[in-house]
Amino acid sequence: MTVTARLRRSPAARRVRAAALLALGASLALGACGSGAPSDPVTADAVIDAAKGSAPEPVVPERWPLTGVAADDVVIRPAVAVKIENPKEVRPQTGLDQADVVWEQVVEGGVTRFVAVFNSQIPDEVGPIRSIRPMDPAITAPLKGLVAFSGGQAGFVTALADSGVQILSHDRGDDGFYRASTAKAPHNVFGFLSTFLEQADADHQNLPAEQFSFARAVAQSSAVTAGTPASSVAVHISSYSNPGWDWDAATSTWLRSESGVPATAASGARLSAANVVVLRVELVDSGTVDPAGSPVPETKLVGSGEALVASGGQTLTATWSKSATDAPLTLTTADGSNVTLAPGNTWVELVPNESGSVTVS
Repeated sequence: MTVTARLRRSPAARRVRAAALLALGASLALGACGSGAPSDPVTADAVIDAAKGSAPEPVVPERWPLTGVAADDVVIRPAVAVKIENPKEVRPQTGLDQADVVWEQVVEGGVTRFVAVFNSQIPDEVGPIRSIRPMDPAITAPLKGLVAFSGGQAGFVTALADSGVQILSHDRGDDGFYRASTAKAPHNVFGFLSTFLEQADADHQNLPAEQFSFARAVAQSSAVTAGTPASSVAVHISSYSNPGWDWDAATSTWLRSESGVPATAASGARLSAANVVVLRVELVDSGTVDPAGSPVPETKLVGSGEALVASGGQTLTATWSKSATDAPLTLTTADGSNVTLAPGNTWVELVPNESGSVTVS
């Protein structure tokens, strides 16, 4: 026995089709009674399609601009960049595990210092907070937000203020800073992020612009689609600073170490990143010295150079470029296409061309 299956139309669909056919009939009848002038052909399918109406617009979720992570509750607030020091005696630092972006720069004696940028997450406290350096305007100006710091040479402070950010200075007596009794000066300045945000003026209250291009998912990021598998990225910034990143498939993140020692935040959380971006940069003498008489180095960030991007357990060679102090950094592939990162937080390693190195294994 042969059974022939037929699609059944719902009552609503039958009513729509009937109305469409009636409309078609009326249209044809009017055409037949006309003056004989040619008319546009009308088909039943066209009338039926018109009766269905247009498809609804797709719902595109909002995303945090500095991480590319989708969220239902993206809060309109500025980015807050905080200068956090990184000598061995201050580790583990407070709040680094909640930063959207962390830039690591070399300062006097080969020690590194962080510019930690907060927007999607606002920890209660951050620190230890230290002084600014001549390359900080190029890092923070594109964010058009707030920069919190403790100390800095007058010329550096002026350059930062002139770059368009709003400065919050411990030395100036701005609210939100305090000295902890658990550490000795100058390593004991901490700050409250919420208090910093409360001081944002009318020109510094908007969300930051996107600083990197993000894929919708890690599988679509440039390193995953066009890169090569990697288990670790070892960075040599100076004889003092040798951070490393190991891919952890269980958490889908790169785990940070300091000279082979697992790096954590004061909360106990392991420092990790969805993306690690290594920039090969020119390091020059700023022409100034610190209070101890040591030359203050300056990282040149306006220009271009080699880059390495690590996302999703793979790495990709790229080129970085930056046209002006207040312009965002651009990452491109060999064919000139923009590099897309995986959604999540990013650590940027500024590695000197002459004295630094990066090893992928």
